[in-house]
Amino acid sequence: MADDHSPPVNKALFVRLQAKPGKESELESFLRDGLSAVMEEQDTTTWYAVRLGHDDFAIFDTFPGEKGRLAHLAGKVGRGLIAKTPELLEGIPKIEHAQVLAYKLPGGGGQVDG
Repeated sequence: MADDHSPPVNKALFVRLQAKPGKESELESFLRDGLSAVMEEQDTTTWYAVRLGHDDFAIFDTFPGEKGRLAHLAGKVGRGLIAKTPELLEGIPKIEHAQVLAYKLPGGGGQVDG
């Protein structure tokens, strides 16, 4: 059942990042530091920066619509990641646009899309 106090979450991004050798700690710091910028984004519902392995990282975030997703990509973390790619990343970030099928939020908010 949807929480009437929060907008539905139906868009997401999954971004895979591979750190250059020796740049793992710097990439981790960049991602941790990105939280403060993301906290200012009104239409970013959830944001996770995760470490999947020694040099393998990812960002997963959700949005109530395409407007929020595009604003996030153009925001401080997105621009910063593009600027830091040559220095920190092995290749370019792999950005996947996704549709959220179902979700659960703190406070009991959740919904199945469709």
